[in-house]
Amino acid sequence: MDVIIAILIVLTTVLAMEWVAWASHKYIMHGFGWAWHRDHHEPHDNLLEKNDLYAVVGAAMSIAMFALGSPLVMGADAWWPATWIGLGILLYGVIYTLVHDGLVHQRYFRWVPKSGYAKRLVQAHKLHHATVGREGGVSFGFVFARNPTSLKAELKRQREAGIAVVRESAGA
Repeated sequence: MDVIIAILIVLTTVLAMEWVAWASHKYIMHGFGWAWHRDHHEPHDNLLEKNDLYAVVGAAMSIAMFALGSPLVMGADAWWPATWIGLGILLYGVIYTLVHDGLVHQRYFRWVPKSGYAKRLVQAHKLHHATVGREGGVSFGFVFARNPTSLKAELKRQREAGIAVVRESAGA
């Protein structure tokens, strides 16, 4: 039974991290944390971005949870679910790295999906990058992607309302 509970904690954490990532992206990265995130939205030839510091923050969260769950670190005060939460954060980070940095931005491999959910992920994130600056925007999540048609309609609405400046090449 303990194994099933651990697996459920890990899976729940992975799912919850998509919400954490969405909220962090929308309200921190496109808010007061824009100084770290800006270069991710601007063309450059650098191997690393300031934006990569957010991966360090995610890693620190995972490491902190592993520490809180470790009897070696916390002694009798160790909180056993923390280990599994830390593992869930770690797994989400791996998924994020493969999907966002690998598939969408092609930092690690070159593959352009022609159909299916992978294509939808790429399209949704490209539409996220369709705005100029940090205002407005769509598709702040990383793993769950809305239909690109509805995202284009939202971008068009934002442009018409003066909420966002949309690049001409975005087709919104």
